[in-house]
Amino acid sequence: MSLENVQHYFAQYGLDQRIIELPESSATVALAATALHTQPERIAKSLTFAVADKPVLVVMAGDARIANAKFKAQFQVKAHLLPRDQVEPLIGQPVGGVCPFAVKNDVAIYLDQSLRRFQTVFPAAGSTNSAIELTLPELERYSHARGWIDIAKTA
Repeated sequence: MSLENVQHYFAQYGLDQRIIELPESSATVALAATALHTQPERIAKSLTFAVADKPVLVVMAGDARIANAKFKAQFQVKAHLLPRDQVEPLIGQPVGGVCPFAVKNDVAIYLDQSLRRFQTVFPAAGSTNSAIELTLPELERYSHARGWIDIAKTA
């Protein structure tokens, strides 16, 4: 149902035909990069956290990792990923298909600076075998992100 929700969401902007449905899994960064024939760092992974008992979704580059000190400075709490069994009920999408589109209304979405080095990125599209290629301005617009943050470790 999540893929259909994302398709419906993008249909209102005339972009639903840009969703890529893959014959194989794209549930991890490595699988998505292989399936999409791109570099792993261009996969826009969506990580879900609990912050003050609210769901927070952070989209970051596929090769980025959370810098705990930066996360705590940004959100005033230690980084705790949502347990797998809570992701779909709180976000509205399955693990491996979570994306910043067509999520539940109370999900706060942020984009990490680690994405800024790319012209286009590939976030999932609501299922474990889908994606969409978007420019960064498109990602910002269609995700309705609250803003850009810097919580990734620097190389």
